[in-house]
Amino acid sequence: MPIFDFDFCVQAPLEAVQNFHHDTTALKKLTPPPTIVQIHSVEPLAEGSISKFTLWLGPLPIHWTAKHRDVGPHGFTDVQISGPAAKWEHTHTFTSLSETETKITEHIEFEHQRGMRGLLTRALFAKPNLLVMFNYRKFITRRHCRTA
Repeated sequence: MPIFDFDFCVQAPLEAVQNFHHDTTALKKLTPPPTIVQIHSVEPLAEGSISKFTLWLGPLPIHWTAKHRDVGPHGFTDVQISGPAAKWEHTHTFTSLSETETKITEHIEFEHQRGMRGLLTRALFAKPNLLVMFNYRKFITRRHCRTA
């Protein structure tokens, strides 16, 4: 099972990082262009909350439904309950390093679909693509939390 880990620090207090991730528009902000996010429904981040959205890669729609678990002051996990992968669990962990600095740790465990169906996720979730996506997320998170 592939695993992807990524961490970075934000010059912002833990509360600012929490507030950013609890914002129902965070997914749109954190998705790098040229991918477009179409939100169908999103519940405020809480234990068992559901988000339904489509990621548009050009003309290709990728439908996704995620359920949140382990929601607390130091992070949460979003679990794909329907979508392109056979499995997708993304844990966001927030660690206060000081009153003005927070470490964000991203941990993803995923599995590809078998056969031809897995080609999409093998391309999308290849390590170089995940690095581009999470470096973009680092940039956006830092930018947003500094001005929060």
